[in-house]
Amino acid sequence: MIKVTNLCKSFSNFKLKNITFQLPKGYILGFLGMNGAGKTTTLKSILNIVHPDSGQIEILGKNIASHEQFIKQNIGFMSGGFDYYPKSTLKKITSTYRIFFENWNEEKYQKYLKRFNLDENKKIAELSQGMKVKYGITLALSHNAKLLLLDEPTSGLDPIARQDLLDLFREIIEDNETSIIFSTHITSDLDKCADYILMIKNGEIVANATKDELIDSHALISGKTQDLTDDLLANCINIKQSSFGFKGLIKRENLSKTEKLVVEKPNLEDIMLYFNLEATNE
Repeated sequence: MIKVTNLCKSFSNFKLKNITFQLPKGYILGFLGMNGAGKTTTLKSILNIVHPDSGQIEILGKNIASHEQFIKQNIGFMSGGFDYYPKSTLKKITSTYRIFFENWNEEKYQKYLKRFNLDENKKIAELSQGMKVKYGITLALSHNAKLLLLDEPTSGLDPIARQDLLDLFREIIEDNETSIIFSTHITSDLDKCADYILMIKNGEIVANATKDELIDSHALISGKTQDLTDDLLANCINIKQSSFGFKGLIKRENLSKTEKLVVEKPNLEDIMLYFNLEATNE
């Protein structure tokens, strides 16, 4: 579906460095990272909204540099809440939006309007944040896109609305033809719907695996201060120390059976926390 190789982009105060990943058809990729890590820049580079300095981007087997129009006909994109043209009605915005897509599906559009209880006669300014997100998702889904790029789509939604969207994402990929890249810093959302995890920090990919592989290949460890050997300290991805002892994240392959440690299975939140944590001594 999509293959990104050595994508680079430099700004005055930030760099994307050799972003490389791929996603097959029929799966959800959770693009995980703290705010400012480079998620949005990566997605906009994929769309050629931000022009990369170097690297290759292939979608549906075609390079976006030479097949941009074809590719964008097959991509649905939504970034955060829908805050464009606040005084326009949904009907007016949609009437303009649909013109640009050869495969616009009015039946599908009406289906999602009904599912999300969206009133086309309302203005964008009259919608709640959650309803703005749902409208943006509705547009993204209504032209038979094969790849959905969703930048923080659940941000600002209440738990029920978020769960509804996550259920929808799983429904969308059931045809094994559609894939989703879903960027977020909310790890619990990815626990519920992601197949793959791509984690970015300071413009660099620090993890790229299936969700289960990522979790199973890491371990949370804790112990007394005297159990923290130099080798263990060197092998930890990150560690927190206090007067009570220490706790950290380590790759399971670097665990030694001879060390006196408490070993636990991490979740995505633990992994993200320790990858982004500055080592502390409390």
